Amino acid sequence: MNTSSPEAEYRFEELWQRLESWLIRNAPEDHQALLPGASGAEISNLEREIGFSVNDDLKLLLSRHNGVAPRRSSMQAGAFLLGYSLLGTGGILERQQYVAAMAREAVEDGYEDEVIGRIAHERWVPFAQSLTGDLLFVDHRSDHHGDVGEISFGAPEYVWLWPSMRLMLHDLCDSVEGASRLPTLRRRPSVHEGRMLEWVTD
Repeated sequence: MNTSSPEAEYRFEELWQRLESWLIRNAPEDHQALLPGASGAEISNLEREIGFSVNDDLKLLLSRHNGVAPRRSSMQAGAFLLGYSLLGTGGILERQQYVAAMAREAVEDGYEDEVIGRIAHERWVPFAQSLTGDLLFVDHRSDHHGDVGEISFGAPEYVWLWPSMRLMLHDLCDSVEGASRLPTLRRRPSVHEGRMLEWVTD
């Protein structure tokens, strides 16, 4: 009997290449916004600063592209990941430290029940950010390791999106290739002016 999870059928590198190939053909400015990969030293420094190893798929992503060119407005390309822009190692460290500080302050001030594991945690590693400051993160807690979540500041709780980055990429690839709604979210792909990918709410 095959007891492997569906995730085991997917290779991160192949899924990311599918997404990039689609961007090249359909949203070229989004693809042009991708930056060269981070060095091994940059990734090691990130892990040293946050105090633990980051998820393997996040490492693979960083080794391919160390984020995207900074966006100043919603009309600039680069936010092809559900309206979020990929962060590089420096941006990841900055946002992780911010979220971790929120969690520590909540403990110190005695309101951890309202914050820890709801809107912040020391082992949440943001990897993409919207223009409004909302974040996508990879969970590094032992009982949620690899989960992808969304922090919308002002909301009372984070939103769980996928059990892994691989399954996130699988759904994104299927959605853009088939011009179909995401199975887990009320969002569908739309190409703006033949140059950049947007996600519109149904």
